[in-house]
Amino acid sequence: MRDDLLELVSYAVGKGLRAVISTNGTLITPRIASEMKAIGLSYVGISLDGTETVNDRFRGVRGAFGRAMDGIAACQEAGIKVGLRFTINRRNVSEIPAIFDLIEERRIPRICFYHLVYAGRGSSLMSEDLSHEETRRTVDFIIDRTAELHRNGKPTEVLTVDNHADGPYLYLRMVREGSPRASEVLELLKMNEGNNSGRGIGCVSWDGSVHADQFWRHYSFGNVRQRPFGEIWTDLSDPLMRKLKNKKLYVKGRCSTCRWLDICGGNFRVRAEAATGDLWAPDPACYLTDDEIRRDDSQ
Repeated sequence: MRDDLLELVSYAVGKGLRAVISTNGTLITPRIASEMKAIGLSYVGISLDGTETVNDRFRGVRGAFGRAMDGIAACQEAGIKVGLRFTINRRNVSEIPAIFDLIEERRIPRICFYHLVYAGRGSSLMSEDLSHEETRRTVDFIIDRTAELHRNGKPTEVLTVDNHADGPYLYLRMVREGSPRASEVLELLKMNEGNNSGRGIGCVSWDGSVHADQFWRHYSFGNVRQRPFGEIWTDLSDPLMRKLKNKKLYVKGRCSTCRWLDICGGNFRVRAEAATGDLWAPDPACYLTDDEIRRDDSQ
């Protein structure tokens, strides 16, 4: 909808940045896709909330699904890598099998399944989140279908995003199944360090405001129009910024004694704040059991 979108992308690419966009895809025509390819856009993530009926109900626009699929086809024709973005909630979790069918049929190389983050305007959506048991079943299904795609010679990038309990959960499953890659995966998880809001991840909003991540829009550390980003990001006089740099010292409850804290990073502080009013409380979306998080010095 911004007339200068391609100009902004071109400027970013010219500065050596890898430019990607997240969009509902409905305005991507073959001409726009060709222009995006020409200026060096690396990736387009297109949001779908389900198949046609469910997606259009979420969007409140009849035909939104069809137009999004046209946008996907236009990107593929132009040679731009394209993927899907799907936020899991009670109203669309049953759509996940059909979404896997869709990416297989359309040869879409990547999909990101986002866990629900109830923050900001999304704080009212806590009741739409899955239970812990439902989350476990859903993550298991995603793992199973991903493995099936790879076994069938259709390697697809499948990500689960915004719940850092997924890493330990995947590792524990690999151990149970005797996977030879389990130890390698554990090392990769350690390297990744889990949630990095306020450290390795930040958000500069449309008006220049700097936030700990894209969900923490209600708290700003400063504005890049007044101070350079580097100064804002390293200014530890802000109590929240100082604590986020080493938040493992401040998390409470089961998070503080969890064996996976170095891998998970305490999950989403903003989700804990939305649910409890205490941003250092355990993330209510963590679905690992007490037995799974208990420290075991023999391991």
